[in-house]
Amino acid sequence: MAQLDTEKIGYQLNMDGKYYNSLDIEAFSHMMKNPSYCYKFYWLEAVVSLISEDIKETNFNEIIDEMIANAWYSVLEFHIHLSGIIDGQVKDGLERAVLTLQELSGLPGNASKVEIKNKIKEYDKELKTYKEQLTNMVPYRALAGFFDKCEERADWESARRMVAYIERVNQVTLLPYTLGTGSKLKKEVYFNEFWIKMIQDHTVSILGWIQYEKVKWLQNNNPEVPGLVYKLAPMDEKMRKLNNVRKLWEVVLDNRPIVDVFENLPIVKGNYDVDHFIPWSFVMNDELWNLMPMDSSLNSSKSNKLPKWDPFFKRFAGNQFILYGMIHDDRKPEFRRKYEACYRDNLHSIWANQELYRKGNSEEEFYNILEKNMQPVYDSARRQGYQIW
Repeated sequence: MAQLDTEKIGYQLNMDGKYYNSLDIEAFSHMMKNPSYCYKFYWLEAVVSLISEDIKETNFNEIIDEMIANAWYSVLEFHIHLSGIIDGQVKDGLERAVLTLQELSGLPGNASKVEIKNKIKEYDKELKTYKEQLTNMVPYRALAGFFDKCEERADWESARRMVAYIERVNQVTLLPYTLGTGSKLKKEVYFNEFWIKMIQDHTVSILGWIQYEKVKWLQNNNPEVPGLVYKLAPMDEKMRKLNNVRKLWEVVLDNRPIVDVFENLPIVKGNYDVDHFIPWSFVMNDELWNLMPMDSSLNSSKSNKLPKWDPFFKRFAGNQFILYGMIHDDRKPEFRRKYEACYRDNLHSIWANQELYRKGNSEEEFYNILEKNMQPVYDSARRQGYQIW
């Protein structure tokens, strides 16, 4: 959804004056406005998630733990930079917290939320400095859209004075939360009962709005990354569409030997996987031009890594050209039928359809087209932090 539908929610609020009449939905829709870092998105997402679990009171520490767990998958599985890179250094404190926890714990990128939170508690002392940095201003600035209703101006230089100011604003217009007097990570966060009800009634819509705004921010800070909208949470493996590609490679293997790209030995039928040359976690698609048969025993070690370009790309392109020749062999119509079965799930790239798989390419022309289009994607993945295998 492009924005929070304040009119729709406002109408529903007015239908139930018991607890909704005093809520400023327009101000709520400004809670993620003008971000300098990604913190606002993850802060509000954590607040909404905790409220959806019927939590009425928490503290900075618990909210920051939720933020780290929510950012984990994007940072480690997909190498997303939450607020970009400056002079070769990670700019974002939340990203640094995630990377530090991974270094300390050794947890994989696809670890579960329970595992991540357990490790956060285990390494609480080591993470304390990073977590405290995340509380400096975001809890206060997230409420800035409500401050326009108060004639008094906010004093952003003092957390103590901001807590008192937030209490005074709350007397003028109900805020989603107010803050206690605890120090640093122990500072209490009290959720307003009316806002709890509103958020629980509209959790799906609100989280969808947060995700939309977060994607816009992350895409702006990761302009080379494709399919970023799919890289915010673990993906369902059922999304992978490899069945027709495997059937296509099966008929190729039935007719001539294909050399494994990495071992330089013939692929053994029944003992191979169809895998991506550039990792799926980066391209987020199952395009035929990026798929290859490879020895099953190597698949787990390759995992989420980039193969060395030399010599592996040349072998990969050679196998792709063998496939290309067979789908254009008029004597073997079954190859063409298997290729056409890939149209729906594996042949969407315009360059591949118009250039790579057109009839009449020489081996050199085919290789050059494939290299011209794959190398920039490969280089982008490498710059994003994918390891070389």
